Amino acid sequence: MSRRHRAEKREIQPDPVYNNTVLAKFINKVMRAGKKSTARKIVYGAITEFAKKVNSESPIEAFEQALENAKPSLEVKSRRIGGATYQVPVEISPDRRTAMAMQWIITYARDKAGRCMAEGLAAELYDCFNNQGSSIKKKDDLHKMAEANRAFAHYKW
Repeated sequence: MSRRHRAEKREIQPDPVYNNTVLAKFINKVMRAGKKSTARKIVYGAITEFAKKVNSESPIEAFEQALENAKPSLEVKSRRIGGATYQVPVEISPDRRTAMAMQWIITYARDKAGRCMAEGLAAELYDCFNNQGSSIKKKDDLHKMAEANRAFAHYKW
């Protein structure tokens, strides 16, 4: 890989049902072992169930709102300065914010015991839509850690 140029972002094709690239990326993150059709069934089933719970006219807007609620804005990175390691709060790029929120939602949906993945995903999206649940707690913990280490923000570069 060249050290002079950054790698270009690949264009992702929108999903066939809602024609949305964010949802297509979400489907790709849910996918395991290359089984995209199974991942699509899971995600579309979860979104329709989630839209019924929220009483939303547009399921994709409700999905994007739930995802927006789960996105973190700050994180901490370790910086080694003079023999000491500091947790330095830094802002997160928009692409990374979205990726982190998607990963948290999927991880906590998989952890919900006694349910199929579509039901767990719908429940986690519903919790994110209402600003509660595991993904929101993870975001809040990350923000609290960044706030606690605000004194080291001047080490950011």
